Amino acid sequence: MFKKSVYPLFFLPLFISGQALANEAPIKVKVFVGSMFEIGQNTGDKAGEFQYWYEKYFKNSQPITVKGAASPVFCNDDGVCGSVLGMGKVASSASVQAILLNPKFDMSQTYFMINGVAGTPPSRGTIGDVSWGSWAIDYDLGHRWAPEEGLHNGQTFMPRKGYENIRSYQLNSTLVSWAMNITGQTKLLDSEGAQKYRERYPDDNARRAPKVLTGTHMTGDTFFHGPGMSKETQYIAKLYGADDYLVTEMEIAAITQVIARTQGTTQRVFSLRGSVNFDQGNPNETTLEHLDPAPGQTAGGFKETVENIATVGGKMTDYIVAHWDTWQNGVPPLK
Repeated sequence: MFKKSVYPLFFLPLFISGQALANEAPIKVKVFVGSMFEIGQNTGDKAGEFQYWYEKYFKNSQPITVKGAASPVFCNDDGVCGSVLGMGKVASSASVQAILLNPKFDMSQTYFMINGVAGTPPSRGTIGDVSWGSWAIDYDLGHRWAPEEGLHNGQTFMPRKGYENIRSYQLNSTLVSWAMNITGQTKLLDSEGAQKYRERYPDDNARRAPKVLTGTHMTGDTFFHGPGMSKETQYIAKLYGADDYLVTEMEIAAITQVIARTQGTTQRVFSLRGSVNFDQGNPNETTLEHLDPAPGQTAGGFKETVENIATVGGKMTDYIVAHWDTWQNGVPPLK
């Protein structure tokens, strides 16, 4: 005998739709683009770190809300996903963990394109540079004290024991070499404002045109500033056996730790940064004067730098997606 359905007919489409959503396969993510902040909207206004990525990859994508993440995730049909993670160690790493653990995404083979703006010492970099991180080092995991209270090896910093496994990460050198091979000759944008600002510094590297390069990326929640702090940062990089300190930023060491814990490896992590300021003033100004510039005395070149970051990172992203059969099981050897 025919048995009447227990579900009212007007509930059936909703029920079936819910079943379909529950049974959807997770999105296979080939490259995840993580930026730290956006200015206003994702498109149509002044660009922050994410806008150029959004306009290239996600303009036709729908936002995917992820509980615990700072912003929605966007994915395109090619397996590229991206999100604004939030600034600083806690906000950014919390977002990455929430996204990694969300069942909507399959990130078992994902390459992580962690990117944003940064500062650089004038002896090694300049405004508009884009750099691939060779090392990710945590600036904060140690002891610090006032200089008048004594020095340790000429510094007011000493590493804290117990953090040896999480205070520094050497990123995959083959991956960095691939990135330089694919993007190293990219012509970068520059601005008249940045060109004029560079002339305030005597260093050859500070005065040159921007280029793509590699070096250590130092993560600190504190906006350290001045030649003394820059010297200390280089000391920490060398103390931990890393390359020369090249970039100061606020997220990559924390994000790398989350990826290591959840994925079991850091071999697919890119740290990509564009320099929008120097980590110290020129010899004719105090650190406070540099931190609080007079009108018209800022570095310039922000717009060009965020576009440079997306251009360089986009080249590597596109290469991985186009050669996914070769890249999906790991970074191939560079011949």
